[in-house]
Amino acid sequence: MTIFKTKRLQVRRLIMEDFKAFNKMQSNKNVMKYVRGRPMTYEENKEELPKLIDVYDKEGNDFYIYAITRSEDGVFIGTVALVKDEHNKDEIGYRFLEEYWGSGYGTEVLSGLIAYCKSIKIKNIIAVVATENIASLKMIKNVGFQFIEKFVSDDLKIPEQRYVLSLLKLQCKK
Repeated sequence: MTIFKTKRLQVRRLIMEDFKAFNKMQSNKNVMKYVRGRPMTYEENKEELPKLIDVYDKEGNDFYIYAITRSEDGVFIGTVALVKDEHNKDEIGYRFLEEYWGSGYGTEVLSGLIAYCKSIKIKNIIAVVATENIASLKMIKNVGFQFIEKFVSDDLKIPEQRYVLSLLKLQCKK
């Protein structure tokens, strides 16, 4: 099931056939550095993917992780998230297989995710980025996110920054 498309990408529900690429992404220490602080094991990923798939149709679900694939060939290149944070605010996230870093896919999927959030009437979206994650900070600033605060994360104990993007303002500008 397609959630949204961009020029080069398609965002859809995860499926079990994504496991090989999903596992490769989640077990990469560079990809997971700012997510969990460590790569996930094969066994952890084998448990995680079915859980992510099972929640799509659950009543009241507010935790969606979707697959990002290339439109030209359907190759899985990463995931994008739309979840409620600890303050019940709409938070976004994304991660890519390392071989696709620097290709412009991040900015492209982020722009598509913003348009999708507007289409489903979300008013504001939050992005939390590790202070050391320069590429991700650049992407969210380039699409208009505004800085809220700096803090140290509870889980990884690293400096992070919280940003917000008001989608109401974006809708009013049109």
